[in-house]
Amino acid sequence: MDTEAATAISLSYFINSASMIYSHHLIQGLPEPQTDLKYVGSLLFLVGISGNFYHHYLLSKLRTKGDKSYKIPQGGLFSLVICPHYLFEIIGFLGISCISQTLYPFCFTLGTALYLMGRSCATRQWYQSKFEDFPTHVKALIPYIF
Repeated sequence: MDTEAATAISLSYFINSASMIYSHHLIQGLPEPQTDLKYVGSLLFLVGISGNFYHHYLLSKLRTKGDKSYKIPQGGLFSLVICPHYLFEIIGFLGISCISQTLYPFCFTLGTALYLMGRSCATRQWYQSKFEDFPTHVKALIPYIF
């Protein structure tokens, strides 16, 4: 990833995090939701962050020092989807949405999910164009479905 893209993505996460914190400031004093999703959200967040980290670790091990060739990722959920790290990122954001239980984080999660769905489709198409032996059963984002 180049510096420009990393800067834009980091800035986006920073601005959205600050906006979520500010939105919680605005709703202080309103009644709490009747259903408490904090524990479910915490579990989803931990699963999401752990799965994201694990699949990024697998991606980091694809190339040895000096190797410039592309490879099809292996291990974890890579046998089912080409972008499991995106799937787990969405799960993590869904956890944050459940913890906060306000509209803004759910909208952010929906927007992030749609964006990562598009990225995962583009990534799958790229792998199909570069590797003749790319498995046809490997989906873009959601195992067996999409």
